[in-house]
Amino acid sequence: MANARPLGRAELRAMLAAHGVTPSRARGQNFLVDPNTADRIARLAQVGRGDRVIEIGAGVGSLTTALAATGASVTAIELDRRLVALLSERVPKSVRVIEQDAMTCSWSEVLATPLETNAPWILVANLPYNVATPLLLDLLERVPRIVRYLVMVQAEVGERLVSPPGSRVYGPSSVRVAYFATARIVGRVPPGVFYPRPKVESVLVAIERRPEPAVDPTSASYREIDELVRAGFGGRRKMLRRSLAGLVPHEVFESAGIDGRVRAEQLGVVEWGKLAACRKSIASSPAPS
Repeated sequence: MANARPLGRAELRAMLAAHGVTPSRARGQNFLVDPNTADRIARLAQVGRGDRVIEIGAGVGSLTTALAATGASVTAIELDRRLVALLSERVPKSVRVIEQDAMTCSWSEVLATPLETNAPWILVANLPYNVATPLLLDLLERVPRIVRYLVMVQAEVGERLVSPPGSRVYGPSSVRVAYFATARIVGRVPPGVFYPRPKVESVLVAIERRPEPAVDPTSASYREIDELVRAGFGGRRKMLRRSLAGLVPHEVFESAGIDGRVRAEQLGVVEWGKLAACRKSIASSPAPS
């Protein structure tokens, strides 16, 4: 029978040793070993009966069991085959366990639900540090059925995800998240609640998908905006008119009402959208006869 209680440190170490499993640094495996933290995350996620929850990197189920205890319907994804067997033994039978790589899986299949093809999902996860940012951005762009997130990530990564324009750590990922969602840090997690113990602090980031993107996609698509964001932050300390030279003519800055002397980190997502929209408009205008 599955043990529906989060594991403590001693229990986890004993179980891994009994199965000959060593945590993989390459896969960013730092297992949560504090039941109180698992319960805290489940509480902050605000999930319960009737909610559909997806967990990525479920490991041996420390967070999974806390989420299942809320009454939510939980789907747990784990890539490591060694851990899938342990996970299936430990979590309640109501939990759906999938052996998949979240970076390459078919989300239409993972999120398939009988009769309700557009049912919303909530993602709650302790994300592996090495894939957290690209995975989140991919899900925000491609999987609109995930409408809320509560993710534990490295503190530096989390601060970038939520940073406003002008912040010391504001960067491309800040703009990309802001295009699709609002994000804020709702808690901090010390290294001591993990095994193995990481060298960095973690944070809990709550992300809520906007009903519509921050910029009207008919004026400028996400890809059109992101092309400029990549180039702009590629010359982070340069004025925009220099870092975007060859991509954005001078008249585009004037049309968008943006000073070409500012730097990339001073523009919010709406301003990046204006720049991309004006660039697109001017490029499509017929040349004067």
